[in-house]
Amino acid sequence: MGTRNFLWSFTKKSFTFGLIALTISDRYGSIVPVRGVSMSPTFNPHGSTLTGLTDDHVLVEKFCLDKYKFSHGDVVVFCSPSHYREKYIKRITALPGDWISSPYSHDALKIPEGHCWVEGDNFAPSLDSRSFGPVCYPVLHILVFVAQWRLQ
Repeated sequence: MGTRNFLWSFTKKSFTFGLIALTISDRYGSIVPVRGVSMSPTFNPHGSTLTGLTDDHVLVEKFCLDKYKFSHGDVVVFCSPSHYREKYIKRITALPGDWISSPYSHDALKIPEGHCWVEGDNFAPSLDSRSFGPVCYPVLHILVFVAQWRLQ
C-alpha cells in the first residue's frame, strides 16, 4: 500500500510540475539552442558541431510580443517560411517602410506594413530574407533576451 501511495503522489507531482513548466515555456520564455554559424560571431563564434555540444543557448522571452515595438537590431526567433517545424534565429535589419537593396541585384524593395527584413550576422551561410523575402510579424515567435551561454 505504501508503495502505491508513493507512486501515485509522485505521479501527481510530476504531472503538475510538467504542466506548469509547459505553460511557462509556451507563454513566457524558454531556453533555445542556437545551431549553425549564420549568427556568428554573435552566437556560436567558433562554429557548431553535429553533436550540439558547442552550441550557444539563449534565453528567449515571449511575454512581451503583444505590445512590443520591434526595432532595428532586435534578434528574433521565427518559423521557417518553407518548413514550419524549423526555427530560425536572425537579426531585424529593416522595418515596415524601409527600403532594402540586395547586394546581388540592383533592385530596391520597400518593406510592406506588418513585415520586417531579417538577416544573419554571418552573411555567407545565412538562410534569411535575402532567400525568402520579408517576414510577417505574426510569424515572429520570440524575442531573444541578452543572456547567452555555452553548455560544456
